[in-house]
Amino acid sequence: MESIELSDGARAEVVPARGAIVTRFDVGDTQVLYLDRATLADPAKNVRGGIPFLFPTAGRLDGDRYQGREMKQHGFARNLPFAVERRDARSVTVALDASDETRARFPFEFRVELTISVAERELRIAQRYQNRGGERMPLHAGFHPYFFVPDADKARATVETRATRAFDNVQKRDVPFTGFDFTRPEVDLHLHDHGGSASALARPGAPTVEIEGSAEFGHWVIWTLAGKDFICVEPWTAPANALNSGDGVLWIEPHAERSLSLAIRLRD
Repeated sequence: MESIELSDGARAEVVPARGAIVTRFDVGDTQVLYLDRATLADPAKNVRGGIPFLFPTAGRLDGDRYQGREMKQHGFARNLPFAVERRDARSVTVALDASDETRARFPFEFRVELTISVAERELRIAQRYQNRGGERMPLHAGFHPYFFVPDADKARATVETRATRAFDNVQKRDVPFTGFDFTRPEVDLHLHDHGGSASALARPGAPTVEIEGSAEFGHWVIWTLAGKDFICVEPWTAPANALNSGDGVLWIEPHAERSLSLAIRLRD
């Protein structure tokens, strides 16, 4: 399975065949991402780690269906190979086009291009979403970064947010948000009122990780499991089930496109 290495101060690795996932991002001796390489090597498994790209839905759809078609959690892009369009030492552009396989689940003529680049202390993912069909197309996308935090350090880790309310996906109910307890068996909080398209993860003994999306990334999910060395800080463009509910979904007119961006950097 081919991986593409990028380097320009920071170093990254991208695997186009597994949904164009970013599997590594290091700055000097600092490991930013967690990765379970056994899941990367097994095509039958979803990759646990890195930065999975979520499209054409982030989260789970009610009944795992969209317009009567089966659509599994987080969509299909993370499980499909992307074509390499351009590459150099510090960046790579990859693309996914609609096919008979994707139309059976998402009946639109889309093209997605991701340009993944590194520079000094930053990783950037520029996204270009094209609607090549004759009807307007819904857009719901997200990213699922697994940030490396040793399990023993989670009690002292913090995530910046102004949220006051959240949906607790473990308890399956809305709850007041009063802070994170990353020592619980599972944390899976969908923040209703995060307040913006940026956040930051402070890790004990390591530089703070800043996550900044374009304005469309206004819905944030925080997830971790006890015993695992990661905390996920996930920017989405809309809540789970947006394709069905219409809540926060974006639209691309026929023969038009939309560009978004995501940057992950270490704070000095």
